[in-house]
Amino acid sequence: MESTKINIVNVIGDTYGVEAGDGQKVYELIKKAFDQKHKVVLSFQNMSMLTTAFLNTAVGQLYKDYEQTTIRGLLQLDGLSDSGKVSLKRVVEAAKRFYNDPEALQKSIDDILGE
Repeated sequence: MESTKINIVNVIGDTYGVEAGDGQKVYELIKKAFDQKHKVVLSFQNMSMLTTAFLNTAVGQLYKDYEQTTIRGLLQLDGLSDSGKVSLKRVVEAAKRFYNDPEALQKSIDDILGE
């Protein structure tokens, strides 16, 4: 199986992964590789900052299009800091809940906000 390396710094041109738009660029590259049945090595080397907005868009939305087993089998992370791992774990758990039952999650949010 072929492998594709995606270096985030090269894709977004910055060491700060903070904007959802930049995350979308990364997501589209991952999706293209997955659709071609390529493994992806996602490199976080030299990243100074990651926000959940960026991670949600770059990785979280993969759970909309692919099964968890597919993502685990095809995606490898490289150079992710300990704090990045914590943030990504939260993003992944939220994405799995959301894409499994988006209406229930939205109802919970609305209940919390009193809407």
